Amino acid sequence: MIDPVTKTSLPAAGRNCGTCTLCCKVYDVPPVGATAGNWCPNCLPGRGCKIYEARPQQCRDFLCLWMTQDYLGPDWKPDKARFVLTMDAQTRWLFVQADPGAAQAWRKEPYYGQLKRWAEAGNRPVIVFVRKTATALTAHGETMLGEIAADERLVMRDLPGGRQAVEKTRVAA
Repeated sequence: MIDPVTKTSLPAAGRNCGTCTLCCKVYDVPPVGATAGNWCPNCLPGRGCKIYEARPQQCRDFLCLWMTQDYLGPDWKPDKARFVLTMDAQTRWLFVQADPGAAQAWRKEPYYGQLKRWAEAGNRPVIVFVRKTATALTAHGETMLGEIAADERLVMRDLPGGRQAVEKTRVAA
């Protein structure tokens, strides 16, 4: 299981991005006009960043879980898996940012089974995003959450019988 306490912001020994540039496709990076689901205008897919030395701080600070967690094998490298794993610092929920060109890759094995096990073991949802559209995986199944707007957040609600549900909620202005 991914343990948020041991999650680091340094690359694991022997890890580097190499030819992987999937983070340049699945995240919004406003300073360079990149939108989730589209290649960053500064990315050379499979090669790297055209403005590497002048890239935004958001890009400088980013490391996916494959880079920091050495127990994630080569099948979990984003360019192979076709999704990027991160952990939300506040909720400690596992986020899966899927490549829209392979939006169902996370449903294949060994990925789907492991994502479900992590959701069950941590009693925390795994949130899968394709662009801005989210699906929550919990110990009790999947919930299609739809598009998450800029003024919405995801919350976990306790339900009768010990079940939990992930829901969208609007943030007060």
